Amino acid sequence: MALARPKLGDLIEIFRFGYEHWAIYVGDGYVVHLAPPSEIAGVGAASVLSALADKAKVKKELLSVVAGGDRYRVNNKHDDKYPPLPSNKIVRRAEEAVGKELRYSLTGDNCEHFVNELRYGVSRSDQVTDAVMTAGVTVGVLGILAVAGVTWALVPKSKQEKE
Repeated sequence: MALARPKLGDLIEIFRFGYEHWAIYVGDGYVVHLAPPSEIAGVGAASVLSALADKAKVKKELLSVVAGGDRYRVNNKHDDKYPPLPSNKIVRRAEEAVGKELRYSLTGDNCEHFVNELRYGVSRSDQVTDAVMTAGVTVGVLGILAVAGVTWALVPKSKQEKE
């Protein structure tokens, strides 16, 4: 299957080990992305180190360099929900951000928030939303199991043996 050729302003999803890194295509093979100090192509542990960073730098680099050996794709996944800004405006905004050091947070200001803000004017990260939902469901299930375990432990032995 051939990769879709990126167009100006497209969101590029790069599949790292355990997470996705996001960039925005600005032409001639280049992307702009928000890179915490630990963001290194092909280094899975980088995501863990990113949690410790509170600043990240906006970089313009070749997509081939940013992706390294990792798989990537064009993924303008919110085009049906939010109208994308004109591509020339997306690229201009991205280029103006290059070299700036920005606040970084895995949950509130990560690379996905950054590119969605550039393309749609909306800062959002589905990775964060999905992780919060997964954690909430896991905590809920564990809570139910804990209550069930405590309840079972409190049932008198004679009643347990009858069942």
